[in-house]
Amino acid sequence: MKHFDVAIIGSGPSGASTAFHLGKQGISTVIIEKEKLPRYKTCGGGFVNRGKKNMPFDITEVIEREFFAVDSYFNNGKIHYQSTKEKPIITMIMRDTFDNLIVDKAKEFGVDLLENYTLKSIEFLGDKSILNTSQGNISANFVIAADGVLSPTAKMAGWKKDTRKLIPALEYEVEVSDDDFNRLSHNVRFDIDAVPYGYAWSFPKKNHLSLGVLTTKKGKINLKEYYKKYLKTLGIKTIVKENAHGFQIPIAPRADGFVKNNVFLIGDAAGFAEPITAEGISNAILSGKYVAEAIIESNLKLNLAEKFYLEKLNVKLLPELKSGMTLSKFFYHNNPVRNYLLKKNGQRFSDLMVDILHGDKPFPTNVSEKLKAKIKEMVFLKKTD
Repeated sequence: MKHFDVAIIGSGPSGASTAFHLGKQGISTVIIEKEKLPRYKTCGGGFVNRGKKNMPFDITEVIEREFFAVDSYFNNGKIHYQSTKEKPIITMIMRDTFDNLIVDKAKEFGVDLLENYTLKSIEFLGDKSILNTSQGNISANFVIAADGVLSPTAKMAGWKKDTRKLIPALEYEVEVSDDDFNRLSHNVRFDIDAVPYGYAWSFPKKNHLSLGVLTTKKGKINLKEYYKKYLKTLGIKTIVKENAHGFQIPIAPRADGFVKNNVFLIGDAAGFAEPITAEGISNAILSGKYVAEAIIESNLKLNLAEKFYLEKLNVKLLPELKSGMTLSKFFYHNNPVRNYLLKKNGQRFSDLMVDILHGDKPFPTNVSEKLKAKIKEMVFLKKTD
């Protein structure tokens, strides 16, 4: 039975990034992947600049498109704002080539990749774990659960109840007519309110569109019907080819911790997708970097690694998720208060969001207090009218 310091379950951006940083420091690391790489992964593929800035190497070879402007539509298109930057705000990638690139970079530092290996169970034995896989057993001192929103690893490790907030989404890879593609391929577009308590998106790739819909509200919302309506909004009449994929996005982190025994949760397994845009790649990469740093700085001591990882999460990532959750509740409720504030401050809000996505500004703190102050101001102005 082969032993590793660290076994990472999953080869997505969080797991592959963890492997890269560990391998660079000479820590024996294995990635356990249930599929053969490269493989298709359901994802809108919009990688914002604040996450791209954390990449430790150039990703030019896997970039599909780059966009310097973001269009935001509210109230069924009645309100429109555009925000721009001199450097790309959103970079379009396909997850098969992107994930594979990070894995290849990790392998250059000696990281092992085991493909077509499915984790079956985990046995905890003192300071190490025995991982029973579909192709034999492996032992490791640290186990990193980077196996996405469903995360069988988390369930095996003892997270029985799911305390994340999961929201449904539909994503379509769509080939349209040349005329429609030329018309729609210049800008990234978000249509807030195109879905109740959610939004629709149009992400142009190299030669097709990634279109999608999501809602932040639980209940019976027929996303497929709202997708059809969105096609009409975009003026798309002819679809050459269309592939649909349903998935869930965790827009609130777990409330019952991120470490059990020697298993550390990162990325979607932990619930780290950004709550406003539901973009998960950036925080997946950041959490992978954090857990790798914690293990390295602890000198492979479990208790210290857990302490360091939680400290790193609490400096920036978790407070920003908390602010984002408050903003998203305000953002996706189409009501007179929100619409009034958008009418008065919409361009400033759009510019602020792009500053955050671009990595120029952090998420604001004291969001609840600031929103309450704006609402009080609105009420006062109405009384004095």
